[in-house]
Amino acid sequence: IAQVKGGRFEGEELTGPVLPPPAGDWLLLSRAGLLMLDVRLTLKTDDGHLVYMSYRGMRHGPAWVIEALNKGEKVDPSQYYFRSTPYFETASEKYRFLNRIVCVATGRRGSRPRPGTRRNCFPLPGPVVP
Repeated sequence: IAQVKGGRFEGEELTGPVLPPPAGDWLLLSRAGLLMLDVRLTLKTDDGHLVYMSYRGMRHGPAWVIEALNKGEKVDPSQYYFRSTPYFETASEKYRFLNRIVCVATGRRGSRPRPGTRRNCFPLPGPVVP
């Protein structure tokens, strides 16, 4: 289990810090090089609302690409597959729309000196239901 130590999220409708532990990534690496992700963490919006975020996903690519990523080297995201499906839960009335969406996210690893993970999260379109 990898500890998620914090970070920041930024979007059109909400921004803020990723809270420090308890937060984690239950990683599973297959012999074939497929990295399976199971992440659970808490976001705190800049206006003070808490949002629980969990996602499952995967990352894979050629061995030389994964080796470079693991060393913190810069790698073009088109060289590997990194996708996840985030889900959100919140008691906040302001952000309750998060409880009612399904998203797909693309990911990429940053390189040194900022080696963390970057994601772009896309809500899947559908009818707006109150």
